[in-house]
Amino acid sequence: MGCLGNFLWFICGGLVSGLTWAVAGCLWCITIIGIPIGKQCFKLAGLSFFPFGKEVDYGGGVGSLIVNIIWIIVTGLPLALEHAVFGAIMCITIVGIPFGLQHFKLAKLALMPFGARVR
Repeated sequence: MGCLGNFLWFICGGLVSGLTWAVAGCLWCITIIGIPIGKQCFKLAGLSFFPFGKEVDYGGGVGSLIVNIIWIIVTGLPLALEHAVFGAIMCITIVGIPFGLQHFKLAKLALMPFGARVR
């Protein structure tokens, strides 16, 4: 299911969501201070291109909390809203439910990307 799911995902919306993460990474990399945040965006763009078969573990400490708060204010809300809307649209049909669940996983990740590990 992972390979077929990733292929269908990429064609039916994964390309758009991955490019959104990549654009966010490019915008963060404009400043020197934002480069670590931009690098995290590029990692999550790879997850957004092919999310099936991967799990996300949340953790982190105080540093992750501070960066997540700045992230939510600047970039996190639009990305999370994008994934939540796409997830709701995908869940309208029975066939789209697995894709909708992946969008919801990415929406949660868009709100708290720092301190999260992808397995």
